[in-house]
Amino acid sequence: MELTETGTAFALHSIMELVASLFSSDNYTAVKKMMDVAALRHASIASNIANVSTPGYKRVDLSKTFEDELRGRIERGNARDISDITPRTEVDNLAPSTRADGNNVQLDSEMLSMTTNTSNFEALTQFASGSLKQLRVAITGRTA
Repeated sequence: MELTETGTAFALHSIMELVASLFSSDNYTAVKKMMDVAALRHASIASNIANVSTPGYKRVDLSKTFEDELRGRIERGNARDISDITPRTEVDNLAPSTRADGNNVQLDSEMLSMTTNTSNFEALTQFASGSLKQLRVAITGRTA
């Protein structure tokens, strides 16, 4: 019986190492962060659309410096470096206002951005889901 408990403990330890390596891998960490970014961008776009008729409203989007910083960290490929960055938004003062009331939201542009962002989020979700399916197969030994 001692041997079975030891074998079970070893198997559990191996599974825990696999789980830890999956969730701390550079690719998985980058995908999680990019999903956070897509969710924040979605909220920003939704806010822009909701305020399309608000006089003086300025559209918001992800900070351009944040996007550059994230891209650089992903290229360096260090999971801890990627997970430490926090997505942030800023007012887009560079977007021209074509309206007399100063609102610079362009509804057609926001709708296109929403569609693109949704597609990006779905692709990231598929990648994360595939990683979790691989983990399930590794643990159970079954694909279904």
